[in-house]
Amino acid sequence: MDTSASTIKLDQFLKFVGIAPTGGQAKLLIQGGDVKVNNTVETRRGRKLVSGDKVTLGGQTFEVDLENL
Repeated sequence: MDTSASTIKLDQFLKFVGIAPTGGQAKLLIQGGDVKVNNTVETRRGRKLVSGDKVTLGGQTFEVDLENL
């Protein structure tokens, strides 16, 4: 497996799924305590996500699937 594709940073993931249009917006959402990773509030925008992680924001949950990014 290509190690560069085995993780994605939380702020990049929020941009990819369309939750945040910019990195700055993603940063504000994350640092504001609005984002949960696997049901735990995450305030580090550089948090590395792996396939199977679940990201929740505003009642919506997105499952990380690095195979299909």
